Amino acid sequence: MLETLEKNKQEDKAALNQEIKALRARLVAQQQQLRAGKLPVLVLIEGWAAAGKGSLIKEIISEMDPRFYQVTSPSIIPENKSRYPFLYPYAAAIPENGHVAFFDSGWMENLVQKKLRLEISREEYKRRVRMVNEFERQLRDGGYLVLKIFLHISKEEQFDRLKALRESADTEWRVDGDDLWQHREYDEFRKAYDEFMDKTDEDVSWHVLDGMRRKAAVRDALKLLVSKIDKALEKGRYVGEPFEEKFPLVKMPKLKDVDLSPVISDEDYKKELKKLQARLSELHNILYRKKIPVILCYEGWDAAGKGGNIRRVAYPLDPRGVDVHPIASPLPPELNRQYLWRFWTRLPRTGHFCIFDRTWYGRVMVERLEGFCSEKDWQRAYNEINEFERQLTDWGAVLMKFWIHIDQDTQLARFTDRQNTPEKQWKITDEDWRNREKWPQYEVAVDEMLAKTSTENAPWYIIESNDKKYARIKTLRIIVKALEKASENHFRDSLA
Repeated sequence: MLETLEKNKQEDKAALNQEIKALRARLVAQQQQLRAGKLPVLVLIEGWAAAGKGSLIKEIISEMDPRFYQVTSPSIIPENKSRYPFLYPYAAAIPENGHVAFFDSGWMENLVQKKLRLEISREEYKRRVRMVNEFERQLRDGGYLVLKIFLHISKEEQFDRLKALRESADTEWRVDGDDLWQHREYDEFRKAYDEFMDKTDEDVSWHVLDGMRRKAAVRDALKLLVSKIDKALEKGRYVGEPFEEKFPLVKMPKLKDVDLSPVISDEDYKKELKKLQARLSELHNILYRKKIPVILCYEGWDAAGKGGNIRRVAYPLDPRGVDVHPIASPLPPELNRQYLWRFWTRLPRTGHFCIFDRTWYGRVMVERLEGFCSEKDWQRAYNEINEFERQLTDWGAVLMKFWIHIDQDTQLARFTDRQNTPEKQWKITDEDWRNREKWPQYEVAVDEMLAKTSTENAPWYIIESNDKKYARIKTLRIIVKALEKASENHFRDSLA
């Protein structure tokens, strides 16, 4: 891809400046149109050290309204010090609807550096390239305009620019060891950049610009951005078509076929609860030391007992290493971004727990049934969620998903108890009663969700909760068993 870059002749400077001025004016006008159309734009600027990435961004944004754009320079954290998934810093920085985000280097530079440093294996590199393609496609399908630019310069030009920067006390700080390493291994980096662009040029295309001609590069970048925004505004916000990747699935029963009769005696409950909570406390220390993250996801019927179940799991954990996230209707900053954003930003660090009281599965339940997203959106979400969860488990997270299940008679009894008990009335709302009327529709949606997203790496567990105490013990047993297995597997992997 870099070898095919067309070398254009020098252009008239005055004409070039006029063209840039006109394109800047057009971009300023487009900002208001982007806001009106709620169209988010992400511009990734990659390229060689000293190619002028920062200067290019500065020239693009020079006349833009700074209230509606952001510039991000994600740092590349060494693999042995990273506490979050590979895509976390990029997913967390995606723009709101109607805003533009510029990334001064991003996932490409991150992956190429780690590949050439041998910080990650060949298999891990392939997995992350797949993640990049998934990430870019999900943004595009969710209505984002994504533009990827690579700023190219020759090895000789890079040497001259690095030399000039190092010779001035005011700019010497801008050249670090990674820049010098890249220059020494220019040919290796070139091969790696080419390979990466070839493998990630499918859903969102790369555009290579000649960084040797600074003004022309500014003009070309502006022309690309303005043209793509014009097309997006003309066609309207893109909505991706649903498709299904073949994930290995665990067969799940229909909810109506689940036996809800299991119970546990008070004596056995107390004994098991004490033993399981003590073991969970021990495991938290082990997992922290081994830097294994844990993500627990709770879904279920209203009044099924999710809150009490979560309390029994969270109690034995070190409170400094666990976060519980109650997920309600999205706030404006969350509603104005791709729907997984508010979950990316709540992920735990390695060695920590996070517990989601309701999750990203709202996309295929309440959002589906209440019309908060289009049919294409929720149909596409099954695959997007499977990809997201695979990325989390590839990172090393233990991911467990619990559907807390009761029957309609039990729900009615608990609703009535809440309604008639003053200290419990805060737990019952008109919305709960409305949702109860839609039980058959929700049951269909949940059955489909369980069937399509109970993957081998992130299976669903149906927890029978007509007896809340039984449900708590069953959940704790599943968690303890999975964490013991994860700890043992981590030990075996470290010996391999």
